[in-house]
Amino acid sequence: MPLSPADLFWAAHADLPREAPGSPATLRLLLGLAGPLPERPHVVDVGCGPGTASLLLARETGGTVTALDTHGPFLDRLRDRAAAEGLGDRVRALEAPMQDVPLPDGAADLVWAEGSAYVMGFDAALAGWRRLLAPDGVLVLTEAEWTTPDPAPAARAFWDAGYPAMRTTADNVAAAQDAGWTVAATYLLPDSDWAAYYDPLAARIAALRAEHPGQGAALDEVGAEIGVRREHGGDYGYTAYVLRPRHGTRPFRGRPAGVTG
Repeated sequence: MPLSPADLFWAAHADLPREAPGSPATLRLLLGLAGPLPERPHVVDVGCGPGTASLLLARETGGTVTALDTHGPFLDRLRDRAAAEGLGDRVRALEAPMQDVPLPDGAADLVWAEGSAYVMGFDAALAGWRRLLAPDGVLVLTEAEWTTPDPAPAARAFWDAGYPAMRTTADNVAAAQDAGWTVAATYLLPDSDWAAYYDPLAARIAALRAEHPGQGAALDEVGAEIGVRREHGGDYGYTAYVLRPRHGTRPFRGRPAGVTG
């Protein structure tokens, strides 16, 4: 029996090591840029996916991690991995929406979000997650951005369909500053971080083609982003942000997408 498009999507993404570009090396670099944390910090990993970053954050910081996602199978896998790695008492998997994180104000020394802020939009994420930070807390997120003012039509069409509010680094830096944040650092993720996401996904899609030979067109849709990246990867990327709220400022929604003046 043919699988539905939704079932094919989840079959392609089940048990992947990650759901966005990234790597242990980049995570460690960003932790260094984030500066000193308390001895046993509380980290909130928003949109954690299968929890690869959650587990590494627990190990690297020596603290506790609340890993948040809405996809139950991802969280089940994270719980199993945390138990197997001896981190079951320090990694908590929480099924909840990122738009309404069920944690008290000031609960987090570090809020972490790899490739998930786009679900809310950059400005909404900065506004909504700010309350979670302790007074000296820091927000680290990665955001899809244009790296050229004139992207190829195919790249523009792909991202306009999935994330029409996507901006440039300059636009997002200005928006964060206007919203009362100090931009401590930005970092454009290397191509190897994209490969860490796309190579396992491509292999899974190839396996599904063999299992479901009549559903090639549907699988083409699942893997369309890989082809866009291969052809037009110079037009866009993921940029990491290390952000601290400026004390004495109140968050607001920031400027509309694409406005830089």
